[in-house]
Amino acid sequence: MASTLEFVTYVTDQLNGAGTITFKRMFGEYGLYCDQVFFGVICDDQLFIKITPPVAESMPDCPKAPPYAGAKESFLIEDLDDREKLGQIVRMTCEHLPKPKPRKPKKEN
Repeated sequence: MASTLEFVTYVTDQLNGAGTITFKRMFGEYGLYCDQVFFGVICDDQLFIKITPPVAESMPDCPKAPPYAGAKESFLIEDLDDREKLGQIVRMTCEHLPKPKPRKPKKEN
């Protein structure tokens, strides 16, 4: 079952304090970015965030699951109502993920 745009909008609104949150439609679901850093996905109206050591240490009991068959496990974030905690999780995650590489300008012929 694909995620609804209403759910994606709700989640991105809840994450608003973490930075500039954007999303892209990917394979029928949605990829999430904070300040251009890919940090998670929304699949089947559920929020999955990449596992990073600092977040794993601060949330040892957070459930983990793959967002889709064959994917690596991610944190499955069930409490979407606590904006402050969500923002903190996303900021901590993105601090430990690689930043996007600058794009090279296209060569003109």
